[in-house]
Amino acid sequence: MTTAPASDTSSYLLTVLRQRLALLGRSPRTVDAYAHWVGRFIRFHGRRAPSSLGAVQIEAFLTHLATVEHVAASTQGQALAAVLCFFREVQSIDLSATLQFGRARKTRHIPTVLSQREALALLGCLQGTLRLICQVLYGSGLRLSECLHLRVQNLDFDHHTIVVINGKGQKDRLTVIPPSLERPLETHLGRLRALHQEDLLRGYGHVPLPNAFFRKSPAAASDFRWQYLFPGSRLIDDPSTGLRGRWHLDPSVVQRAVRDAALRAGLRKRVGPHTLRHSFATHLLERGCDLRRIQSLLGHAHLETTAIYTHITDLSAASIPSPLEAPVAVAPSSLKA
Repeated sequence: MTTAPASDTSSYLLTVLRQRLALLGRSPRTVDAYAHWVGRFIRFHGRRAPSSLGAVQIEAFLTHLATVEHVAASTQGQALAAVLCFFREVQSIDLSATLQFGRARKTRHIPTVLSQREALALLGCLQGTLRLICQVLYGSGLRLSECLHLRVQNLDFDHHTIVVINGKGQKDRLTVIPPSLERPLETHLGRLRALHQEDLLRGYGHVPLPNAFFRKSPAAASDFRWQYLFPGSRLIDDPSTGLRGRWHLDPSVVQRAVRDAALRAGLRKRVGPHTLRHSFATHLLERGCDLRRIQSLLGHAHLETTAIYTHITDLSAASIPSPLEAPVAVAPSSLKA
C-alpha cells in the first residue's frame, strides 16, 4: 500500500486552505465552513489523496448531498463553493465549468415574524444583557453574529447609528439605534468600562484584532474602544498573540435564552434570534418605510431578498373574506340602480 506524500495529506492541505482563505480576507466562519465541507468531501471518498480526486468525485459528492441527505439548495451551494475553492486555491485547478450533478431543490420559505405584541412579550421574558442584545436585534435589524461582533467604537450616539463592520458578504453598513435603547446602552457601556479596568489591573483586557492590525497597533488590543460590546464571562487566550481577554458572548447563549423566553411568553411560533430581524423588517414595512431603505438597513445585496417581507405585510393588510364566514347582509336600498 502506497502512502501519500506529506504534501498531499488531507490535514496538510486543509491547513493550506485555511491559510489561503485568511489571505483572501474571508471571515473565520467562512474559513471553518469551507474546511468542514472539504473535509467531508475527502472523507466521502475514503480519505483518498486529494490529488487523485477531480470533477467526477465532486459530482458524486454533490449528488449524494441532494439525493441521499436531502440538503437544502443553499447547503449544497456552500459545499460546492468550498470544494471548488479548495481545488482552485490549493490544487490550482478550475473545475467549475465541467461539473454536472443532481441539484437540490430550491425552496423559498416565508420567514417567521412576530407581531409587535409578541415581540414585546418575548423581550419582557428576558433580563439583563441578554434582553439588551435582543432589543438591539429587534430595534436595529442586526444578525446575531453581527450584534455579537460589535465593538464599543461601533456605537455612534451622536448620529444615532450602529456601524456594522464586515457583515455578511464582507460589507460594512449603517443601521439605526432606537432612541429608547440609547440610555440602556450608555449604562451598559459604563458597566463594561468598569469591568475592563478590572481586567487591565489583573494584566488582562486584550481582545483579538482584525487581520494584521495587531502588528500595526498592538496597544489597540487593550484599548476600551476595541472591546467587544457584549463580552463573554470567561477570559480566553488569543492563540495568535498569547494575550488574555474577553471574547464576545457565544451565540448559543443567546439562542438558548430566546427559545426559553418564547416558551415563557406562551408563543406558539418557532422563534430564534433571527426572528427578531425578520420582525424588524416587517414592522418597518407596516409603518410605511421604503423597501430600499429597509434593504440598506438589513444589508441585503438584492432587493428581491428584502421583498419577501411584502408578502407578509400585503396579506395581513388585505381584507380578504373567507367563505367560512357568514356573508355580510346587504341593505335592500343598496341594490337599487
